[in-house]
Amino acid sequence: MLDVEVIADPMAATVALEPVRSRLLAELSEPASAAALAQRIGMARQKVNYHLRALEAHRLVRVAEERQWGGLTERLLVATARSYVVSPDALGAVGSDPARGGDRLSASYLIALGARIVREVGDLWRRAIAADKRLATLAIDTEIRFRSAAERAAFTHELTGAITALVARYHDGDAPGGRRHRLVLVAHPLPPDAGRETMPCQ
Repeated sequence: MLDVEVIADPMAATVALEPVRSRLLAELSEPASAAALAQRIGMARQKVNYHLRALEAHRLVRVAEERQWGGLTERLLVATARSYVVSPDALGAVGSDPARGGDRLSASYLIALGARIVREVGDLWRRAIAADKRLATLAIDTEIRFRSAAERAAFTHELTGAITALVARYHDGDAPGGRRHRLVLVAHPLPPDAGRETMPCQ
């Protein structure tokens, strides 16, 4: 089972977002039969089977085990991932894309960058899984509390200079066998309900 799966197919996204099927995906973090699920969520087994067939048709669940009971076969299904993210590709032409321009200091541009990360890394990860390879990525996640807007501006200036210097040092557009990587650096205020504890760099 994957930790997270990116859904790029519009029909699969529609299936996963349907409330009953979304509940079934959550219940299938461990293998279970249609009968067990029906009892767990209080729904007729025939209806549960109907929803499970839709999930299976779009590869959101898979058969984990088959058991023989007399002349009957009981199938235990499990979700393909512990959690799911819908890619902007599922929205087609209206999916968020930073290439459409806009104010690069705006929240909408930051959201578009996040959407592009989901789309690109999701596609690369699917290819890596199919090839049984590991996808090399880097992520840094931390919190910082600025004493003033002036210090925030100073931090931004210093960080921009440091990143520019590192890129200039290591970028080689003509390196034989080299591979391009995308570097995205974002910052945003924490939501009001976010925890107050400072998180270490991860």
